[in-house]
Amino acid sequence: MIQQRLLSFATGAQATGGAILIACALFLPCLAAAQNVPDPGQTDPDDAAPAAPAPVKQPAPVVAAQPGPTVTIRILDGKTGQPINPSNLMIRVDHKDQLFNEALTLNGADPATAVLPLSAKVLSVEGSYDSSTEIYVNCDADTGKDGGTLKWYSIADIMKTGVVTPNLCFKGKFQNSFKVTAKPGEFVFFVRGRNWRNVLSD
Repeated sequence: MIQQRLLSFATGAQATGGAILIACALFLPCLAAAQNVPDPGQTDPDDAAPAAPAPVKQPAPVVAAQPGPTVTIRILDGKTGQPINPSNLMIRVDHKDQLFNEALTLNGADPATAVLPLSAKVLSVEGSYDSSTEIYVNCDADTGKDGGTLKWYSIADIMKTGVVTPNLCFKGKFQNSFKVTAKPGEFVFFVRGRNWRNVLSD
């Protein structure tokens, strides 16, 4: 009888001990995990998650400037009406002294081309020779008195009908000796070389 009670006690103790062991096995990892959770008030700032980088501001796209009209320029001898091969052309727009030659293409004695600013309203053109050391006298003015005066022409008229400037060189002697016409988009002007009067007036 005593042996049976002892055996029963031992069996119960074993069962109880096994349950305790199982409970500990389940409880201890949870306890360990709970112990590893940092207190929000004691969090090390160095252990804080890095802040998200600020978004990079993309530069605004560059919008190319819209080109203006392309003008064909013919420079002719005021005495013969023949094409001249200038060293350079000097283009001005809107009564400004600044030259606008960035989009100028020279083609020898053949017509030159120039892309004008989109906003330009009027233009004036001069030609040079002797490696650009001398400037032709334009024949659209009274060259005996004010050969240095620039005349301005409507770009809208040039693009619509073409423009041929007056030929007043040599007192207009050759003005009607040859007929010159312009196509839409063409600007034609007459010149002569400088003489001693022009040199003295400088």
